[in-house]
Amino acid sequence: MGAVYMHMGEYSKALSFHEKALEIYEKTLPSNHPSLATSYSNIGAVYMHMGKYSKVLSFYEKALEIYQKTLPSNHPDLATSYSNIGMVHMNMGEYSKALSFHEKALEIYKKTLPSNHPDLATSYNNIGAVYYNMEEYSRALSFYEKSLEIKQKTLPSNHPSLATSYNNIGMASYSTMDYSKALTYFERTLDIWQRTLPANHPHIKTVKQSIEICKGSIKK
Repeated sequence: MGAVYMHMGEYSKALSFHEKALEIYEKTLPSNHPSLATSYSNIGAVYMHMGKYSKVLSFYEKALEIYQKTLPSNHPDLATSYSNIGMVHMNMGEYSKALSFHEKALEIYKKTLPSNHPDLATSYNNIGAVYYNMEEYSRALSFYEKSLEIKQKTLPSNHPSLATSYNNIGMASYSTMDYSKALTYFERTLDIWQRTLPANHPHIKTVKQSIEICKGSIKK
């Protein structure tokens, strides 16, 4: 039921159900049982949607502690846990910590997944986003492009995730003052969004503005 309420956006009810489940698990299971880790992660995810990042961190770290004690060092659940914690630090503006956790996740994914796996694309994108927020735009670009390379091999040409990648590369390219490259990627973004989103969607308005700004910068 907690998951159902979560999907409905009723976070207080979701939290209540997950907390009741946790209470039972804490009374009946060993302290390092996988179900406890799942329960901590579920509660963390609800707090994430509520924007209560310090609480998210607390529960995600409890889950990670169990995973580190009970799973092999290259287990996918560990990678997910590292990635989750990285996202929290990112949202809190703690970019060095975010980078550290995302890099740990990437290390596991590279060892255990095929080179064109979607989780690898997500991991590269996460690291790119951290570098972008740190204003290290060339590094951001490098990781965004690695993410895009996987998506281009595995997704249909008008997939929304491709548009997100194109937009990210456009923004990073603009920030490195490569305005022509930025324009190319913003135009690719617009092409997909015009085919897949309603005409009045704010994403379309935003990328059109980005295109005009690029054109203005190229003329200067």
